[in-house]
Amino acid sequence: MSQSLFDAKPKLNRLPENPDDTAKGRFPSWLHRKLPRGGNLSQTNAIVKTAHLSTVCEEAKCPNRLECYSKKTATFLALGSACTRACGFCDIDFTKTPLPPEEDEPQRIAESSKALGLKHVVITMVARDDLPDQGAEHIAKIIRAIRKTSPTSTVEVLTSDYCGHFDALDIVLNEKPEVFNHNIETVRELTPRVRHKATYERTLQVLEHAKRSNKSNFVKSGLMVGLGETREQVQQTLQDLHAVGTDIITIGQYLQAARNKLVVKSFVTPEQFDSYREYGNSIGIKNVYSGPFVRSSYNADLLQDAAMSNKDVSL
Repeated sequence: MSQSLFDAKPKLNRLPENPDDTAKGRFPSWLHRKLPRGGNLSQTNAIVKTAHLSTVCEEAKCPNRLECYSKKTATFLALGSACTRACGFCDIDFTKTPLPPEEDEPQRIAESSKALGLKHVVITMVARDDLPDQGAEHIAKIIRAIRKTSPTSTVEVLTSDYCGHFDALDIVLNEKPEVFNHNIETVRELTPRVRHKATYERTLQVLEHAKRSNKSNFVKSGLMVGLGETREQVQQTLQDLHAVGTDIITIGQYLQAARNKLVVKSFVTPEQFDSYREYGNSIGIKNVYSGPFVRSSYNADLLQDAAMSNKDVSL
């Protein structure tokens, strides 16, 4: 079984990697893991496929997919598998004219969540700038379906910025998801190159609005590193997220999912990830989860439990 980042902290006495490795496309030692084993992997895949559902694990080529599937965990991707935005980092299919939302998708997600035995259900979405409400009511229907089918489960939503339409955002927030997540993705200076249509300031506004609404237990955001940002820029981003009331922040290594996507500029060391976590803690952010394999929904149930109990989870 592969070792989870929650099981042990990275060793701090390893030798520096060859600086030419990034340019040559080599992965450093800390990005190598054993493949997980167990029957749950195929069982999870079967449940998702039978229900004809998309997962961000598959569509975004998440490096943690096998580990999460082996633990009967998946992050559902709602509103189709094609996005109306073409971000430089994301490998989800792009289209200006996606198919209409499937009316039975909320129930299929709810039933699959129950079949997987999920105590914490994570729903993410493609951007649907083609819809009048940006897909907000569909997300609300999914939350209601999960609450009806699995009333003891908690719900986390990872949404788009809804083009800054707070009336659409409120449709989701009014369902009171336990965790509201919207990713800032990168530092201010790199946002125009990394993200399509979304802006740094709008993301901060969305997070601040969600926090002020007081409808969710936690407001969460995440960013990738290794795109050419500086240490000072990451620290500034942490300051900005803290200023608008973000409770949980994830920081992970950017990995290029396809040849036409942004190139990795650097492989950030485990020591630097620790440094980011420590800096976040030092300015008052209790829940900073920082490590090479960390993603927004990776071990989201453990992150929520740790935040609820005010305990630190060292990665």
